[in-house]
Amino acid sequence: MVKTYLRYESRSVFGVVASPAGNAVYDHTGKLSITPALESVIVWDIRKGTQVARWTDSDNKAEVTRIARSPNGKDYAVGYSDGSIRLFDLTSNAVNVILNGHRSSISALEFDPSGTVLASGARDTDIILWDVVGEVGLYKLRGHKDEITGIAFISTTAGGGSALNASAQGYIVSSSKDTLVKLWDLRARHCVQTLTSHRSEVWSLAVSPDQRLLVTGTSDLELRVWNIKVDKLDNVPADTSELSPEEAARSWEAISEYGTIQRASRDRVAGLQFHPTGLYLACASADKQIEVFRTRTHGEIRKKMARRQKRSREKRKKEEEGSDNENGDEESGDELPAITAGDELTSFKVLRTSAKPVSFDFNPAESDTAALHRQGGLHVLVSQNNNAIHTWNVPIPPPGKTTKQAGLPEPSLVSSVEMLGHRSEPRALALSFDNELVVSAANKSLRVWNAHTGACVRTLECGSAICAAFLPGDQLVVVGTKDGQIELFDIPSATLLESFDAHEGAACWSIDVRPDKKGLVTGGADKCVKFWDFELVRDPQSADSVASPRRMTLEHVKTLKMSDDVLAVKCSPDSRLLAVSLLDTTVKVFYADTLKFFLSLYGHKLPVVSMDISSDSTLLVTGSADKSVKLWGLDFGDCHRSLLAHQEPVTAVRFVWGTHYFFSAGKDKLVQQWDGDNFQRIQKLAGSHGDVWALAVAKHGNFVVASSQDRSIRIWEKTEEPLFLEEERERELEELYDRGLEESLDRDESAIGGDDGDAVDAEESQRAGKATMETLKAGERIMEALELADEERRKWHEYEERKRKTPQLNPAPPDTNPVLLFEKLSPEAYVLRTVERVRASELEDALLALPFSRVLSLMVYVDIWARREWNTPLTCRVLFFMLKAHQNQIVATRTMRSRLDSIRKHLRSGVSQQRDQIGYNLAALTSLRAEWEANATAEFFDEKDIQKVLDAQLKKRKFTGIKV
Repeated sequence: MVKTYLRYESRSVFGVVASPAGNAVYDHTGKLSITPALESVIVWDIRKGTQVARWTDSDNKAEVTRIARSPNGKDYAVGYSDGSIRLFDLTSNAVNVILNGHRSSISALEFDPSGTVLASGARDTDIILWDVVGEVGLYKLRGHKDEITGIAFISTTAGGGSALNASAQGYIVSSSKDTLVKLWDLRARHCVQTLTSHRSEVWSLAVSPDQRLLVTGTSDLELRVWNIKVDKLDNVPADTSELSPEEAARSWEAISEYGTIQRASRDRVAGLQFHPTGLYLACASADKQIEVFRTRTHGEIRKKMARRQKRSREKRKKEEEGSDNENGDEESGDELPAITAGDELTSFKVLRTSAKPVSFDFNPAESDTAALHRQGGLHVLVSQNNNAIHTWNVPIPPPGKTTKQAGLPEPSLVSSVEMLGHRSEPRALALSFDNELVVSAANKSLRVWNAHTGACVRTLECGSAICAAFLPGDQLVVVGTKDGQIELFDIPSATLLESFDAHEGAACWSIDVRPDKKGLVTGGADKCVKFWDFELVRDPQSADSVASPRRMTLEHVKTLKMSDDVLAVKCSPDSRLLAVSLLDTTVKVFYADTLKFFLSLYGHKLPVVSMDISSDSTLLVTGSADKSVKLWGLDFGDCHRSLLAHQEPVTAVRFVWGTHYFFSAGKDKLVQQWDGDNFQRIQKLAGSHGDVWALAVAKHGNFVVASSQDRSIRIWEKTEEPLFLEEERERELEELYDRGLEESLDRDESAIGGDDGDAVDAEESQRAGKATMETLKAGERIMEALELADEERRKWHEYEERKRKTPQLNPAPPDTNPVLLFEKLSPEAYVLRTVERVRASELEDALLALPFSRVLSLMVYVDIWARREWNTPLTCRVLFFMLKAHQNQIVATRTMRSRLDSIRKHLRSGVSQQRDQIGYNLAALTSLRAEWEANATAEFFDEKDIQKVLDAQLKKRKFTGIKV
């Protein structure tokens, strides 16, 4: 009989406030923070420090790398490390759109001013324009040679910002690590200008709200400021046929150099952003500071220019007096110096953060000067690389006063969200004996979590923890540190009871509570294994030492000297043996009572960093830095099996109580379950985005807890779903095959046609899309639907022929396909339903998967859909894309001529009807809007007040006379 197991499924992830791979943004009200949390997005209430919502997609395992806020304040675009983009709704917390087009991690996202077009840039050097409403990719722009670091829209006055032509009007400017900044014309889909002044990677860019200034940041000590001439973007350049290409390019330069601004930091720029009012510019650096620049007013600039001119005249006068130049007066002049970027932008304040800032965002609610003063200053949301988000307030001068006159204080920290996660990676985990609490220990922090809800129960300060354990009763926790200290904590009172110098300054690598629950054993880098007993003592400093309550303490009873550093210790559940792992790659087994040597286990090529003994005290499992896991028998010390468990060093192994199943964790980001009897891997538990450092298993394997380098704590729970090893291996092989197939499909695709009348450069503009397993499966579903519908139509056609030729026989009608019978659809409607169920963003790539024979079959159904006027927009989209993709084959097929004529005739009437319906609806909406504006405007006026004003004006006119 085939042995069955129970499957483990991911239950919860906690401990992550803000992952450093993505950026955090405000919501449109400035009260919530949209923050990346590994593969999820968390919506935080900044003031309360509580989680409002969590955005997840069960099909996604990739990490969030970029977040962008839509101008409507409701939709948020989230980019992932696998190149996919998802649009979430803030009100419903659900995924609305999924877009796939990039081949690598998303590095830049930006909405256009209308919110209908999304521009994305990635590490694959491509820029893709997406139609958010239509949920499709418009086109792909190529020209950069390295990762895209910034994108900004520049809308012209001619474009008007209309949602109807937002994808075809305007410009975008992009920056990349290839040191170039490019200006793209969306109408021509072509790069019209390239800025080549930078000598190092361009890490960020920002465009002012009035679209007059462009600021770029590199690793230099200055920020480069550029002037954007919108009037040149609106006007078509004059005839430049007589000029050389270089002269023609210089004659039309929409972006010109304006100057540089000196930065306070010497590290590279991490981010740039203008305030919504355009009065301030912030620059984040990689050295724990954010510098805020202020835009000078026109009066301040005039004063500065006058002072500069005065100093220039005085300097020139002194030079003339010192020289005997008789013609000095004739050469001198009062020419006005040119205004530079340093005259317009000046350093204002510097925010000193506690860690390196990953990203920052201004409050979008401060959209005007009145709101800015009402809020009391600039509010800046800062996401740091230590798993925390902070909100800062930068005071600004009141209206009518300058910065010097106001005497402003330094920026202050308003609120923070950091208590729900570690500042550094948790290196140790421990489960309480009742499996209700989880303790995670990191550098200088110890946190207690509820294992079922993921809520943080207690937060304590500790040393550099590397191991931890609960003591019997689940009230106390003992922690071993790198300094050799053993710290004893009381959980209910959240206090440090006592600290013991256990290993004389050397690291305490391992702690294990003895099975008799009367003490514990520790092993350290001082080559000692020390035994400790639990003791209850009274506080000697108390006034009444006899009546004072007793507290727990540790008493050192004996020491076992070893020949090398001790990396792990473990007592057998029957209290008979003690296993000690040494730095010399061996494992020594001693009798626990007499400490007499029993066994020496050789076989690992690198030291054993973790080990565990089964509940029946017959098996010992060891995990080593040589990536292997070995099973040993404790009767004779024989090695039962050596397993190459992980692709990276193993960090933890744990047995399930009452069984020979065990879990292993490694630096390959995996947790795996194994059967210690038949030496088979049962299941892989993936999900971590960093090295898995610690592992804890519930008493009877009800759930597994793991802590990772990404600061997350994950829990996998045992379900009732059976698991068979053969099916699991087949599933893993299918995943491996699918991954290889996606990699083979991940190749450059040539541009497929172009728009009517548009000259599209095949090098710079290409079709936006990417073939994935989802698109291949969608194409297979369409092919299956076509086969089923063709067969059904053929059967009925044959039936009609027999009925026509031999009506006297009265042939029986054919049986309807069960699928069509269940769906209650005709073959044509079934094919349409199948195409409608394909995501709009995946439809084109799904149609590309069809062979040409199926394309000819699909054209028959397109003709039927057009004749019956079924879903005319989808019919047009399918038809136009197939004509683009298979133009040569269709032209060469003579039988398609009549079919295309029929489609053209029937489709025109359907499109005309759709156009009339849309025009009617637009006219009705315009009428309703005019009626609403008329009624709403009347409500704002008081008729009595208006009548009083009119009467007063009439009286004035009545008593006014004219003298002759």
